[in-house]
Amino acid sequence: MAVLPLLAGTLHIPTAVAAEPQVEVTQLLKTTHSWDGVQYPAYPDGQPEVSVLRYKIPAHSALPWHSHPVINVGYVLSGQLTLIRKSDGKTKVIGPGDVLPEMVNASHRGQSGDGAVELIVFYAGTPGTPLTVKSESD
Repeated sequence: MAVLPLLAGTLHIPTAVAAEPQVEVTQLLKTTHSWDGVQYPAYPDGQPEVSVLRYKIPAHSALPWHSHPVINVGYVLSGQLTLIRKSDGKTKVIGPGDVLPEMVNASHRGQSGDGAVELIVFYAGTPGTPLTVKSESD
């Protein structure tokens, strides 16, 4: 048994040092305005709540007119979506990799083209506040 302490003193176990990962960061969006140029309102008082939803919109579809009472941003994974502002018909076309700072409290909708659209939308609101409100008149 006297051999164990002797071996323990002579064994050298190399310690591998992991290299720091090479993280690439690309800013996709930084804005104080929605896509139509309107400045965002201040965040409401109260407990913040973040929601992230994935939408899948079939080809040749028109979403109902709606608005968002909270600030939100969409990221297009696939397909092409035409955004339409109800008040004046202003449009914007977005596709894969595009980031969309959505309108707040303004009626609008999206229309898909020949292919389905998939997007992720990040909402910054408060508990109990709806993310989307359907417009009363289409």
